[in-house]
Amino acid sequence: MLDRRELLKHLDALLQTSRFRDYCPNGLQVAGREHVSRIVTGVTASQALIDQAIALGADTVLVHHGYFWKGEDERVVGIKKERLKALLTNDINLIAYHLPLDAHPVYGNNAQLADILNLQTDGLLNEADPYSVGNIGRLPRPMSGKEFCAWLGECLQREPLHIGEENDTIETIAWCTGGAQGYLQLAVDAGVDAFLTGEINEPAVHLARETGTHFFSAGHHATERYGVKALGEYLAEEFSLDVEFIDIDNPV
Repeated sequence: MLDRRELLKHLDALLQTSRFRDYCPNGLQVAGREHVSRIVTGVTASQALIDQAIALGADTVLVHHGYFWKGEDERVVGIKKERLKALLTNDINLIAYHLPLDAHPVYGNNAQLADILNLQTDGLLNEADPYSVGNIGRLPRPMSGKEFCAWLGECLQREPLHIGEENDTIETIAWCTGGAQGYLQLAVDAGVDAFLTGEINEPAVHLARETGTHFFSAGHHATERYGVKALGEYLAEEFSLDVEFIDIDNPV
């Protein structure tokens, strides 16, 4: 059993949360029990994840996507009411880390995705901003667009969308998990062969085609499963806590 304040202090220092200008509060979002012993981790604090945490007797839910995003409806109604009601009724802590968990060089989503795909990391996608998220590097070996697309689907268990010529050879790549289609121009400017993220939008298709940069959209959820899972495994070992990762399927 661990004091919640000690856990939060440790996580804030580990993930360097003060460095980031984020779209939501990082750290404790909903206060539950003051002592932590059983944590459920997951990508998003959905009702399905909360329900499983309740069934498992968890005192804490640790996620990448929490609540209270900038620009969202501030009223406690609808699904927000139901989620908060479930957490508060069962005295469960909700802890969330967004950009800090994307960026961490070991437990972050981008670092963990690189490990899953055996990518070599050479640096940040945006070298001008040391607090940015996203990386640049190389494939484990040169592959055709078709080969890498198949490898990506096999590793993530989700069929990716590929914009580009199947027979082109890819060696260099930039990547940023989640909804980072807006970073494609950074990849183009860096001169890499390909860019990998979770989502795609209509303008990105044209930018990829017209610059000859391969674009791989592999799923927001599918690319961000691994950071919070790795962080939970670290906490289990560091503090002898009972931690379980639950993957709530999401096709996006």
